[in-house]
Parts: sequence; structure tokens; C-alpha cells
Amino acid sequence: MAHLESQYLSRQANLFTWLTSASVACLVIANVIGVKLFSYDLGSFKVEHTAGMLTFPITFLITDLINEYYGSKAARRVAIISFVMGLLVFAVIRIAQSMPYLDAPFNVSQQAFDQILGSSAGMYLASMTAFLIGSLADITLFGWIKRLTGTKYVWLRATGSTVVSQMLDSFVVTYLAFSLFRRVGGGAGAEPMPFDAVLKTAATGYILKFVISLALTPAIYAGRAMIRKYFNMQPLPPE
Repeated sequence: MAHLESQYLSRQANLFTWLTSASVACLVIANVIGVKLFSYDLGSFKVEHTAGMLTFPITFLITDLINEYYGSKAARRVAIISFVMGLLVFAVIRIAQSMPYLDAPFNVSQQAFDQILGSSAGMYLASMTAFLIGSLADITLFGWIKRLTGTKYVWLRATGSTVVSQMLDSFVVTYLAFSLFRRVGGGAGAEPMPFDAVLKTAATGYILKFVISLALTPAIYAGRAMIRKYFNMQPLPPE
């Protein structure tokens, strides 16, 4: 029987481990804090969205850096790992909710626990599905643009792939959570959202993501500079 021996991980392998872990953490955090909505009044325009948006810039940066330095296969693997870990978190939370409650003054109330961690199954699964579809679309578009432009125009493949894929992400999560899953699940107080309202709601979220994507373009160049300096890595050629 073969035995594995302790192995030294290179700096490049360690970086991949950290990026993968950060991707998983961002997805889990987004789904946990996503039950809270925020509102910023910018005068003639009001920004209203879920707090899960906070991790979007980090996820955007991680996906493109992995794609740039480890390739599309590695990026897809990280997206799938993040998705599966998100499902694991969902399952464990549901099990914890169903466990018998200890009625004691020092215990958190079941209602408070459910309010914080018990977001609707439809919303959670819609978010997870949209994440996976959006991530795979982003990775595919990133590689396609890179094959067309070579190693030039980093901003085009990084920002362009995200801008397009997030349009898909915004529509999928809104349609599934507020229309399709409500039609399937039914129940009082869960009327399906009309399709025109789905498009309007998705557009609002997409505009915010679009602005963030453009604003984060310099972060891609900063990330590339750090990886080149501290990890001695060069971007992979077009696949």
C-alpha cells in the first residue's frame, strides 16, 4: 500500500490554496449576510440592494486572477468547489434549524436563529445557482477574449467578462427567487413576480455590479503586480 509523505507546497500552490479558500468564504458570507438589505440615498438616485453585494468585488478579483495565472480548468474547479461548499453550509444550517430547541434563558431564541440564518430556501438556492452560472460564463468569456487579444488588454478580458456574466447572474437570481420558485412552491404571500418586474429588479442589481466592475479595474493590475513580485509568476498564454 502506498503512503503519502509530507510535501512542501510551493508559493504558487499556497497562493492557489488561499485564493480558493477566499472564494469559498466569499460565497458563504454573501449568502449569510444577504438577508439584510441596505439603502443609500445619492440624491436623485437611491441604491438599494442586499448586503451580500459586499463580497462581490473580492469574488470578481479572485476569479480573474485564478483564470489569468492558473487557467480556465483551475478557475472552473474553484467555482464548483465554492458551489458545493455553499450547498454543504445550506444543508448544515437546515439540520441545525430542525434540531429540538432547548428552552433556557441563556439560549438564543429559535426565532432569532431562524431570522438570521434561516433565509428562504428558494433565495439561497437561487443565489447559488446564479453564482455557478455566472462564474462559468465569466471564465468562458475571459478565455475567449484572451484568445482573441493574447496577453494584451487585461482590462478588456477582466472587466468585459465580468460585465457580461453579471448580467446573466442578476437575471438568473431574480427570476429564480422571485418568479420560478414562487410558481413551483406556491403558498400564501408568495405571488410570482411579473416578468417585466423581474427585468426591472435584475437591471437595478446589474447597474450596481457594472459600476463596481469598472471601478475595480485598477485592482486587477495591482493584483497582477503583487503576484509577479511576491510569487514570481507570469500569466498563462491563451488556452
